[in-house]
Amino acid sequence: MWPVLYAYFDADNALDERAIRTQIDRTIDAGASGIVILGLATEVNRLSLEEKQRIIEWAGEHISHRVSLSVTITGDTVDAQLALADYAVKHGASSLILQPPSMRDKPESFYFDFFADIMQRVHVPVGIQNAPEYLGVGLSVQSLVTLSAQCPQFQWLKGEGPATVIQSTIERLREQGSRLPVFNGRGGQELSDNLRAGCAGLIVAPDTFDWQAAIYDAFVKGDHAKAEALYEGILPSIVFVMQSLDALTCYGKRIAAWRMGFDVVHDRGMRPTAFGLECARRFASRLGPFVNQRQTRV
Repeated sequence: MWPVLYAYFDADNALDERAIRTQIDRTIDAGASGIVILGLATEVNRLSLEEKQRIIEWAGEHISHRVSLSVTITGDTVDAQLALADYAVKHGASSLILQPPSMRDKPESFYFDFFADIMQRVHVPVGIQNAPEYLGVGLSVQSLVTLSAQCPQFQWLKGEGPATVIQSTIERLREQGSRLPVFNGRGGQELSDNLRAGCAGLIVAPDTFDWQAAIYDAFVKGDHAKAEALYEGILPSIVFVMQSLDALTCYGKRIAAWRMGFDVVHDRGMRPTAFGLECARRFASRLGPFVNQRQTRV
C-alpha cells in the first residue's frame, strides 16, 4: 500500500513544506511501504516545474530512505520527462511512474515509443500509469507485454479502473506469460476485490490510508471478515471524495489534513461549499485521528 501525497498551499499560494513532511511521517507510521509524489492527487497539473522539483527535494530529504520513494513523471517530450526523472533519482527516488504526454490524438504506437524511449535511458525500476478513463489514453495488454519484454526497467503497472477491468487486464497479461505486478488506485474503491483480482496492492491518497493499510494487512493474513468490516467503515468517505479529481483535491485533502492535525488554508482548484465542508468534517470525525499501525503492532 502506497499513499500519493496531497499538495498543500499556504496563505500566499506557496507550497507548504510542513504539510508534506507531516503526511510522510503519518503515512509511514500507518504502514506505508513506499511514498508516491506528483500523482493526480498531488495536483501535478497545477504545479510549476520548480514546484515539482521542490516537492521531490523535500520528500527525498524527509523520507531519508525509511521507505521507498516513487515519483510520477510528466512532460510532453521525452527530454522533459528524462530531465525530471534524472532530478528525481538524484534526490532519492527509487522508482518512477511515467504518465503519457498531454497529446490525446496520437496512435497507440506513439505512446508506446514514448515510454520505451524513456525506459531505455533511466536506471531505476519504472511503472506506467495506464489510466485511459482519467488520462484519455492507454496501452493495450499486447503493448504492455511487448514493452515489458523490450524494456527490463518496466517492472509494474499502475491502473485506474473497476476491479472487473483490472482483473481482466491481469488475466490477459498472465495468459501471455507476463508476471507484471499490477496496482490499482481509484481512492481504494473495491479494495478487497482488487486484491482478489490479483492486484499486488493499491496506490491511494492519504485521507483513509491508515484504514486501507489495516484492510490490506487483514486481507493478506486471511482475515477477510475483518477486512470487509473495515472497508464498509470507510466506503462512504471514499465515495464522497472520489466523485471527481476536483472533489478529491478539495475535500479529500481536507479530510487528510484534519485527521493529521492541520488545516487547508488555500485552494488552487475547486473551492469547498459550506455543505461540502459539513460533509467532510463528518467523515473526518468518523474516521478519527490517523492511527499509528506500527505502534499498534508493537
